[in-house]
Amino acid sequence: MRNFSDLTEREILALAIGAEEEDGRIYLDFAEGLRTDYPASAKVFTDMAAEENEHRRWLIDLYREKFGEHIPLIRRQDVRGFVARKPVWQTQPLRLELVRSQAEQMEFEAARFYRQAATRSTDASIRKLLGDLAEAEARHEHAAERIMQENLPASVREEEDEAARRMFVLRVIQPGLAGLMDGSVSTLAPVFAAAFATQSSWDAFLVGLAATIGAGISMGFAEALSDNGSLTGRGAPWIRGVICGLMTMLGGIGHTVPFLLPNFYTATVLAVVVVVVELAIITWIRWKYMDTPPLSAAMQVGFGGILVFGTGILIGAS
Repeated sequence: MRNFSDLTEREILALAIGAEEEDGRIYLDFAEGLRTDYPASAKVFTDMAAEENEHRRWLIDLYREKFGEHIPLIRRQDVRGFVARKPVWQTQPLRLELVRSQAEQMEFEAARFYRQAATRSTDASIRKLLGDLAEAEARHEHAAERIMQENLPASVREEEDEAARRMFVLRVIQPGLAGLMDGSVSTLAPVFAAAFATQSSWDAFLVGLAATIGAGISMGFAEALSDNGSLTGRGAPWIRGVICGLMTMLGGIGHTVPFLLPNFYTATVLAVVVVVVELAIITWIRWKYMDTPPLSAAMQVGFGGILVFGTGILIGAS
């Protein structure tokens, strides 16, 4: 990699052309990824890509005037300190707020980069060139803000934000909550049945660990195979499966770990406290994201937990 300060005027201009082309394609990728669920935001990024294309043409005209027809391939990753862009295909599925934030950051970083480069230059022609580039990026930064305001009035933005929240609930909260509830509640019976039957912390831990891992694998596959998300909009099935499986294991391992303590009664009391905390977390999630009244959520979750907990104790003590 070369330092930016070592580049010639020709190389700096070629680098700027390549950067504008890349940013324009990123915005088009954003637009394509958002078109189905967020058409207004997709139009914003299509217009921003058009702005980038205008800057690219302006830079190419300037390059031809100074250096001729051939433009060398100089990329961001070839220059030390230049702002790298994460490939859009690595961020699928696109999240609306993340895309908006990344676009704002792209424009801000590009403008700052050119301004700082211009202030470090002592050659008059290079300083002028970098200043022109900084001014172009600053105009684009303001244009991006203007385009966003014109195409995303408050009402439209609120609608898209609400749609993003609903999809987050469908794709993350629902599979995660299902897994957390299953892991926290369904493993109570085998863990406490083993604990009261054997009076051994280690035996209870082994049973709880096996139940937790088994439930996590089972729930992960069940969620992934339930639907492919094409009609329900619930997103990639393997992502939901991973979320559900991991949350199931998290819910089960919480009240299993205390049985690593050698003292059986201490481990049992701590495990009960952990169960209460787990049920409280589930109640909060149901209230926060599923619009369930807190009292109703607490009664539903608590009633289910008490039934399973009591079943485990009865079976273990028999």
